[in-house]
Amino acid sequence: MDVIAPNIAEISPSLTLSVSNQARKLKAEGIDVCSFGAGEPDLDTPEFVKEAAIQAIRDGHTKYTANKGILELREAISEKLLLDNDLEYSPEQIIVNCGAKYSCYEAILACCGAGDEVIIPAPYWTSYPEMVKLVGAQPYIVQTERSNGWKLTAEQFEESISGRTKMLILNSPNNPTGSVYSREELEAIGEVAASEDILILSDEIYEKLIYNGKEHVSIASLSDELKDLVITVNGFSKVYSMTGWRLGYVAAPQKVVDAIDTIQSHTTSNVTSFAQYGAVAALKGDQQIVQDMVEEYDIRRQYMLNRLQGINNVNVVEPDGAFYFLVDTTQVGLTSLNLTEKLLSRYHVAAVPGAAFGYDQSVRLSYATGLDIIKKGLDRFEEFCLSH
Repeated sequence: MDVIAPNIAEISPSLTLSVSNQARKLKAEGIDVCSFGAGEPDLDTPEFVKEAAIQAIRDGHTKYTANKGILELREAISEKLLLDNDLEYSPEQIIVNCGAKYSCYEAILACCGAGDEVIIPAPYWTSYPEMVKLVGAQPYIVQTERSNGWKLTAEQFEESISGRTKMLILNSPNNPTGSVYSREELEAIGEVAASEDILILSDEIYEKLIYNGKEHVSIASLSDELKDLVITVNGFSKVYSMTGWRLGYVAAPQKVVDAIDTIQSHTTSNVTSFAQYGAVAALKGDQQIVQDMVEEYDIRRQYMLNRLQGINNVNVVEPDGAFYFLVDTTQVGLTSLNLTEKLLSRYHVAAVPGAAFGYDQSVRLSYATGLDIIKKGLDRFEEFCLSH
């Protein structure tokens, strides 16, 4: 008897988590590891957010809440979406989930199933294809080009559509590339989606982490027609350094939110009650903390860009958002798994193999770590690259 269900047996474990676990193991053994693997901020959750959650516990907010989340939080998200993203959603069109990752999964589960195809531009966040497989649908991977900043073009999108296409997953700012889609690029993609009646899952978790004067545009804000097709996902993990709090949310057409609400009622129920009060404080508190974070990351970003551009046998596209570099290692001549294994075992530098993101000849380096670690780690990385 096969114990494991066939669709689960096809799912690949997360390589990003695997790298982090290996790095932790080596550190526990006393080895000086420079880790570029983390997909989480190294900065602490703001004190006023922590205090709000602690006070919520003291006030007895430790019971079940509505599946969709407490009204106060959904109202705060509604106000945030209007002010920041030019998106008008009522609290009833918003549902709070256990992290933006789960938000994405619930959205795919609510809308896609057997026989459906989901277009995913590569390089992609490692979990997207696996989420699609989990619901019984098929991922359709479209390889983007470094020469185009690793961004899907409207032409590529249109050419990839079949009679089975149900959804496009769009992530801007992008993990792992740091690419940010312009308003014009989104308008062109949106026009194709609207003409073919294709849903767009817009993962905007890195929306505030933008540099070089670039603008974050929510694709749902471009027209009422698109708003009816777009499922917007966001959360608190990256911008407010709340990864362990597991707080994400979906804003979408009512029928999509209602479907997710039904799924959630039979799976997680509500998000942790007191964590939701911390999220309210994050949205309503002083947003200078966000600007301070962006400024700190930009210092690291510029330093890494200069260093990586100085290594002859690798190539990078300057990232305009998030906190990652996707380093093209084609000239190094190793598969990404082989490269990252040697890099970790011999040089004690942890990086995520590009195979996790659908582009094998690359590695992802995160700058969500201290500048001292970045400097030391890049010294080792450069030594490794030049030895091949």
